[in-house]
Amino acid sequence: QVQVAEFGGGSVQAGESLRLSCAASGSIDGFVGIMAWYRQAPGKQRDLVARINRGGSTNYADSVRGRFTISRGDAGNTAYLQMNSLKPEDTAVYYCNVVVFNLNPTNYWGQGTQVSVSA
Repeated sequence: QVQVAEFGGGSVQAGESLRLSCAASGSIDGFVGIMAWYRQAPGKQRDLVARINRGGSTNYADSVRGRFTISRGDAGNTAYLQMNSLKPEDTAVYYCNVVVFNLNPTNYWGQGTQVSVSA
């Protein structure tokens, strides 16, 4: 089995920064092809925030581009989300998504970490 865990969330004021971390562990039968961050606010869908693939190519939601940066650890099983210039609209539960590539690519999700931004 594969476990995914996020940490680094918290409560901050608008304009401040947070750095989220994600780690995939366990029996990874294949390799971690994609790591991504999603977020979900109450009553809303879970939306993609940022994504990074095995080659380092990244994608960002328009709402966070220029403020957030996703990166990946050298081992390939960790990901980070540096969040700068946080806004109240960034308030959500942030989830780490891990896609393990093999004959049957599989998505794994963390439990989520709360980010709260107050004005």
